[in-house]
Formats: sequence, structure tokens, C-alpha cells
Amino acid sequence: MAKEIILTYAGKKELEEELEQLKTVGRKDVADKIKVALSFGDLSENSEYDEAKSEQGKLEARISEIEEMLSRVKVLDEDQLSSDIIHVGSKVKIKDLEDGEVLDYQIVGFSQADPGNGRISDESPVGKALIGHKVGETVEAETPSGILSFDILEISK
Repeated sequence: MAKEIILTYAGKKELEEELEQLKTVGRKDVADKIKVALSFGDLSENSEYDEAKSEQGKLEARISEIEEMLSRVKVLDEDQLSSDIIHVGSKVKIKDLEDGEVLDYQIVGFSQADPGNGRISDESPVGKALIGHKVGETVEAETPSGILSFDILEISK
């Protein structure tokens, strides 16, 4: 059985909006590019046509990927979540014990992850290490760049 994907309501809505945009605007844009490329004639030497078909393949693959993900989504009821322990949906403030930097993250499902904007996946090394822990605890995360240690300073919804 396929693994369920845990998302916040906002995360599910983002995926649904992306899917709608790809199915409407994206498909129309690609169809227009193919139509223009076909007007150039001989397909054997038509790089515009090859590029448009490649773009169409990527678009359809992303549409299929999103549809498949949405079929396995479990939406978190964020009102039911506690702020006693870290779980998917938690916002955390942690202190990197190596350099003293204080970091703010929200733990999200992998499809919502955006580390540059403070959203880390529950499947990432740091996210996985934080899950199930409480304020005041120290956790270690085994990352590609080595073992990182963090103090958990705060947990919120």
C-alpha cells in the first residue's frame, strides 16, 4: 500500500491550485507551443517541436505526480495538535549547539518542504530527529555534513 502523505490544509490547497493551473494554463501553453512548432514544417529537424514535446511530457508527469499525491493525502487537523511534543505541523525554535544560531522551522510533509523558507520535511534528517521530542531536550540529527546537535527552545502550533 502506498504511504500516506501528511499535509496541512494550506499545503493540500497549494497542491490543488498547482494542479488546476497545470491542467488549464500549462496545458494550453504547451499546446500552443506545439502548434507553432508544427507550423515550421519538417519535424525531423525541428528543435522547437522536440522542446515543446519534452515540456509537454514534464507537464503531464507533474500532473500525474500531484494527482497521485492528492489520492494519498491525510490533512492534519491543526486545531487538534498539541504543542507539548514535536509532530508534523509543529513550529519549532531550536538552537544549533555548534554555532549558537537559533533557527525557526515548521515541520511539514515532504511535498510542502521548503527549507529556504523555514519549512522542513518530517523525512529530512533534522525533521526526523525532532519528531516526538519536547522543549528542553537536546536532539542529534545525522546529516550528510555530519552530526548536528540542537536544543529545543520552543514548540507551537
